[in-house]
Amino acid sequence: MDLFTKAKERGIQTEFIDGQGHRHVTGDAALKIILDALPARTPRRLVGEVVVVRSGRPSRTELGQAVTLPLHWKIVAGLEVIAQGEAIDRVIAWPPDLPEGSYRLHLTDAASVSEEAPLIVAPPRAFGGDFDRCWLLAAQLYSIRSARNWGIGDFTDLEGLIELAGQLGAEGVGLNPLHALFDDRPGDCSPYSPNSRLFLNALYIDVERLPGFPARAFTRRSASIARLRQGDLVDYAAVADLKWRALRSAFRKFRADPQSTRQQDFADFRAERGPLLSRFACFEVLRHKFKRPWWEWPEQWRQPDEIECAALRKGPDAAEIEFVEFVQWAADRQLQSCRAVATRLGLKVGLYLDVAVGVQSDGFDAWNEQAAISRHLAVGAPPDPLNTVGQNWGLAGFNAAGLEIQSFEPYLEMLRASMRYAGAIRLDHVLGLKRLYLVPHGFAADNGVYVQMPFEALLAVTAQESVAHRCVVIGEDLGTVPEGFRDQMADWGIWSYQVMMFERDNHGAFRDVDHYLPNALVTFNTHDLSTYAGWRSFSDLALKRSIGIDPGETDDARWHALTMLTHVLRHHAIDRDDFYAVAGFLARTRSRLLAISLEDLLGVTDQPNIPGTVNEHPNWRRRLPVAISGIASAIDLIALSAATAGRTRIDPAL
Repeated sequence: MDLFTKAKERGIQTEFIDGQGHRHVTGDAALKIILDALPARTPRRLVGEVVVVRSGRPSRTELGQAVTLPLHWKIVAGLEVIAQGEAIDRVIAWPPDLPEGSYRLHLTDAASVSEEAPLIVAPPRAFGGDFDRCWLLAAQLYSIRSARNWGIGDFTDLEGLIELAGQLGAEGVGLNPLHALFDDRPGDCSPYSPNSRLFLNALYIDVERLPGFPARAFTRRSASIARLRQGDLVDYAAVADLKWRALRSAFRKFRADPQSTRQQDFADFRAERGPLLSRFACFEVLRHKFKRPWWEWPEQWRQPDEIECAALRKGPDAAEIEFVEFVQWAADRQLQSCRAVATRLGLKVGLYLDVAVGVQSDGFDAWNEQAAISRHLAVGAPPDPLNTVGQNWGLAGFNAAGLEIQSFEPYLEMLRASMRYAGAIRLDHVLGLKRLYLVPHGFAADNGVYVQMPFEALLAVTAQESVAHRCVVIGEDLGTVPEGFRDQMADWGIWSYQVMMFERDNHGAFRDVDHYLPNALVTFNTHDLSTYAGWRSFSDLALKRSIGIDPGETDDARWHALTMLTHVLRHHAIDRDDFYAVAGFLARTRSRLLAISLEDLLGVTDQPNIPGTVNEHPNWRRRLPVAISGIASAIDLIALSAATAGRTRIDPAL
């Protein structure tokens, strides 16, 4: 069987038309790496795909032509048979009362051909939210200043931000991913390039709130901490050095007091997160010990092994493993405290968290889920008018066969890790649930392939977790979207993501308020785009040109955009052109969630991140110009209140 036939059987699209209308065919060398990197799918003769049943709806599955009738089927959860029956024609009509959950479907036909497939019984739709039309305050947590933090925003600052949001009339706070990064690579600070999407970034811990924090020992470092507080950029290396020292000191004191009342809570957390936490802690210890990517470790550690990890926990590394767990416990409890503040204030959303599209190939998730995540392939995008050579994001993503083999558990764990804290999450590059553009390491971004994903099954398990956690799910569906994609998302209750900067017609006119969908999050910009002040002042164009990046827009085009903005605002009798005018326009849309950026409210010019840059721009480092205690007095509260009228909650404290 040749490479291209094998690729077709595995759902790999080896040729495509890019955004410029050019045909691309993947080369043999690249295709061989891709095929070798993806686990083989077990061919099925009886049913072709993962079976999805939606509660309350008639569900039928067509059988393959190779079936010899009659066919016996049974749905199994562990050792328990949930339901069984017989098909005498080529259609199985599923019982209407199947309990929601993820199961294995066992099939045997009259010719004694047997096979298994995942079967998912899902709610008809994802959780739809228990609010009408509201707004959220969006922020970069690292950027928050306060009189007490250590040069980076932390979870105590987040509590203050949630309280501020409530006072302003918002229903929650939106944040970039809080995923765990690499503690020994503090300069790799992008929240979208995580070590693990299953655990939290320890630098957000307020170390002074830790049980057993040795305040006296850090008094002599007060001058260093004060300097970090004053900086305009987060000095990640210095912050990490101080915080990890503090975490270790607190751990030693905590461990020395086995009678502490917090010991039981720590034990409860370890039991709650179970083997996953244990494996993460073992991985981190091994990573520091071997100081090489995990695929270069000694053979016994190149894959997670429960027996090996259990032995490691009983050996000389036991305390170090417990330290990693202690850090995650501290982060979890402080973030849970933030959620509790939002609940106490009655905020309908609370936290709105982003989930990155992939992970670093040398991180925990890629080691822990080697069948479902291939380290040899990077997620990206084919060439388009804005990126004529294509994009390689350098992140490892899920693959279809590996997810099916494990009944989608790796994907479910990823959702749960964020939903345990959030009232809403956003799935970055949600198009990856239908197909992923994968580029083999060592090849240019235009030599990748599209790999089909089990879209219906992934939507089904997303709906399961969404309902279980009462968490709204928003899909970042920007860019070129396949026909019918948004309709299928909407049918499952997954919301859209509409950015005003992109919502323009072929003549450059901004779409009117009726264009925006009800079940959508609407915003003016994103962290990868200019702030409103930067956009209006052309400073984003000037900055990109100064560092050798084509901004993709001329000054004349920007003047035209500003004119078009004025037109749409005046059409709604909005007679000002500042950011509050734009917020007021977006507040009139039908969209149930509106995100208002803290940078825009404060008139910040520089954007958080410029894609395509590493050292040319201080990505993910810029701090806000005022401390959290001064934000309310730094923004125009009357203008904000007027702009969000109709979406603003009534603060019971006012």
